[in-house]
Amino acid sequence: MALKTTPFDAAEYLDTAEAQAEFITAALETGDTAFIRDAVNTVARARGMSEIARSTGLSREGLYKALGEAGNPEFSTMLGVLRALGLGLTARPLPKKPGKPRRSAKTRARKAA
Repeated sequence: MALKTTPFDAAEYLDTAEAQAEFITAALETGDTAFIRDAVNTVARARGMSEIARSTGLSREGLYKALGEAGNPEFSTMLGVLRALGLGLTARPLPKKPGKPRRSAKTRARKAA
């Protein structure tokens, strides 16, 4: 007897702004641009592509294309979509990698002189 399965869509489970923010934050932490694009796509679908498209000034089709598998959205498009989702980007220092300490720009300039 064959096992019957149904496709999984994370958008169906991202029903709060907090869950959506956590989902995108986790994607951003990977540094994988395709994964980040897919996560933003998933959250946009969870909120409703028509609403997000209207908020960003893009057509619904244009939004699907930009966030689709072959999409390569401009940074301004991603910021617009995040803003429409009620989200913003923040920067934080990355954990230092073990190894040789980096010299500051001031130290490099003194050494060069």
